[in-house]
Amino acid sequence: MQKENDSQDSAVKPRWWQRIPTLALFAVVALALLGTFTLILATVEAERTQREQAARTSAILESLDQIVRATMSGETGQRGYFITSDTRYLAPYREGQERYAAEMAQLRQQMGNDLPLDQAELMAEIARLGDAKWAEMAGVIELVDQRRIPDAHARVLSDEGQLAMSGLRRAVTKLEDIERIRLSRAVQQAAEAEARILPSLTALFVVIVCALALGLWQAIRTAEAEALAANASVIAEARDRADILAKELNHRVKNLFAVILAIVKMSARGDTAAAPAVDRIAKRIHALVTAHEVTQGSGKDQTVDFADLIGKVIAPYRSSSERCELEGGELVLPGKHAVPLGLVLHELVTNSVKYGAWALPGGLVRVGWSREGDRARVLWEEIAADGATVPAKAGSEGFGSALIRSSERQLGGTIVRSFAERGIVVEMDFMLAGGEG
Repeated sequence: MQKENDSQDSAVKPRWWQRIPTLALFAVVALALLGTFTLILATVEAERTQREQAARTSAILESLDQIVRATMSGETGQRGYFITSDTRYLAPYREGQERYAAEMAQLRQQMGNDLPLDQAELMAEIARLGDAKWAEMAGVIELVDQRRIPDAHARVLSDEGQLAMSGLRRAVTKLEDIERIRLSRAVQQAAEAEARILPSLTALFVVIVCALALGLWQAIRTAEAEALAANASVIAEARDRADILAKELNHRVKNLFAVILAIVKMSARGDTAAAPAVDRIAKRIHALVTAHEVTQGSGKDQTVDFADLIGKVIAPYRSSSERCELEGGELVLPGKHAVPLGLVLHELVTNSVKYGAWALPGGLVRVGWSREGDRARVLWEEIAADGATVPAKAGSEGFGSALIRSSERQLGGTIVRSFAERGIVVEMDFMLAGGEG
């Protein structure tokens, strides 16, 4: 009897090598979370760089503008003093001279010491031409003070001051153009980094759902294998362990969501300027958590509202460029339909993001549902944007197709897919009280 119990315990207790697939699933999910977290950090850093470059460019452009304005103000005062010999015209000249010196010092501080060669040369040229212009104006004023008006007149009419001022304007314009180009590049890099966030979150959700599905499949296979060699009590115990494993996997996945959300918020702590980007990322993660919970069902004895189910499955992917129309009356589903139907809807929406109507901006996904007696009917239609390429029907059945076939059996109905001119059309028909037990 003791030997029989030991043999049953050994049959029920999983071997160490049987845990490898589960550990591999956790490793895949962890790597996906790590990659997403790295991308989020890169996005926050790109936006921070953009803000810093915008502040730098604005300050540099303001200083360059003030340098030119101060020089022009000094020239106006110098010309007035030369024409009238009225010392009151020296006030704007001296004010411009002081402002020029202050703005040049501020510009050098803003530009820093470690400059590219082209900017360093432009800074030296601006300083040289500006000093030359002010030296020319100082020379004219000195000649007027000495009552050497003909000499002052000859110096004013020379090209010295005009060439210096023209060269100063050209150098200032070149430096402004360089700063604007750097700002434009920073803005473009930030936009590209932010555009990668949604596909990354979508891929993360797909990996997690696939991991859950594979984990559940493995648990079911293990339970069925054990059922062939054990009595009824052992079979019940094995099923309980499979259920606990599925719940544990679900629990750990939600914990991983919570951890990455906390890391995102910690990364921007103390940086108020990054708060808007972090808030947008956090809302996407919250939407993915909600969709994940909905697709896990709520128990066989409970009910699920179809409008709530489809709304939460689609929520993480909707935006102004991904149009969606949901239409239908009240449709209450039995709780056991939530998992198969939720997985089918998730498969359809992720395929739409990767290959279908939402692969390019402007596409439309239209979902309609109705109840006819004890049967439910759901129509999924995708209408690609004008000019978009609609993929043809795949030659071989992949994991998604197998998942839909399995869900079709669990729902006890039919799921028919067809490829229209503008995109895929899926028709679902199943009994509200049907499905596999």
